[in-house]
Amino acid sequence: MTSAFIETAAAPARRPMPGWARAALWVGIAVVAVSFTSYQTGLPELTASGTVQSAVRLGVPILFAALGGLWAERAGVINIGLEGMMILGTWGGAWAGYQWGPLAGLVAAAVFGALGGLLHAVATVTFGVNHIVSGVAINLLGAGTAQYLSTLVFEPVSQNPRESPPVPKFDTYSAQPFGDWLQWLEDLQRVGISDVAGILGGLLTGVSPITLLAYLLVPVSYLVLWRSPFGLRLRSCGENPVAAESLGVNVYLYKYSAVLVSGALAGIGGAALILNPGQAGYLEGQTNNRGYIGLAAMIFGNWRPGGLLGGAALFGYSDGLQLRDGEITVHALFYAAALVLLAVVLLQMWRRNWFAGGVALVAAGIVYSIYWYTDELPEVLTAYTPHLVTLVVLAAASQRLRPPAANGLSYRRGS
Repeated sequence: MTSAFIETAAAPARRPMPGWARAALWVGIAVVAVSFTSYQTGLPELTASGTVQSAVRLGVPILFAALGGLWAERAGVINIGLEGMMILGTWGGAWAGYQWGPLAGLVAAAVFGALGGLLHAVATVTFGVNHIVSGVAINLLGAGTAQYLSTLVFEPVSQNPRESPPVPKFDTYSAQPFGDWLQWLEDLQRVGISDVAGILGGLLTGVSPITLLAYLLVPVSYLVLWRSPFGLRLRSCGENPVAAESLGVNVYLYKYSAVLVSGALAGIGGAALILNPGQAGYLEGQTNNRGYIGLAAMIFGNWRPGGLLGGAALFGYSDGLQLRDGEITVHALFYAAALVLLAVVLLQMWRRNWFAGGVALVAAGIVYSIYWYTDELPEVLTAYTPHLVTLVVLAAASQRLRPPAANGLSYRRGS
């Protein structure tokens, strides 16, 4: 008995899999599921380079909005106003971009978004307004301001109060001749090889500077927020601002800084809708609730940069897929989702978590039944694919979320 106890105590504890390894594993599972679905359903559009290009283009604004939410909420400020800040960014980017070029449009979008962030910070940090109420007000104010300015500035030029004249775009770049080789592999239509080639080809073809900036800001945000003294102080304001204040941290300054950065990032996300190829210029309503979806991507990512990147990619992919025969291709996602759920079942059974495994198995059966007993989805539903995916993903991820402890709480110096 004693020797058995000693042997048990001396046995090394099982190390948990690093977060990056878990993420890579699930990305691999998702790619295999989509590849197998493409083969089984005869729909190469699921992994085509064109679909991936659309997914990247549509996912970049969501990624910027998610990063904006991350900066604000890590400092303890809920930023529901991301949508309004994105709208301000679209108008500012179109106004400056039309006159001085895309780089000026990018800077102006960041400034206009930061102004929305400043207003949100004044309301929530200085005056203690409820964060949700302030965010909703920012969304309404952003939409109204853009509408008024568009009528005032754009209508005399475009003859339409709802849109701007065409705005110059950033140039795009492709990995040549590597891209040609990937296109050749994709055209072979070989299971697995062509799917991976299509995905890589979509990621390496038609890449704009805004896209590169978006993906660069993911590791930069991680390094700043988790590996720098500035980030440590900022996150302390979102976890325990009273303790942070007792250690000499200027909580107000850090909250203001975080919300200003949040607004600027959301504004750049709005600029991505007009300065990337695919859109002539500013168009009223073009953000299409991407600020809210970005917030959902941040929550799905558990307030971590790597996680929100996965969320933005998922929502961007679902948005891009519905543009390519959405009634059929989105319907095929039910098959892929059933395969992923089966992987979840195996994982939960290996962990001996029988209840969670049983729930996942039932969910897999329901999802597969929807695929089996229907041929395609109604067009009215496919237009809302990203929104429906957002609701499903948040419902599935709700049990493991861990927001900053003081997120959304009012703070008064000396309290």
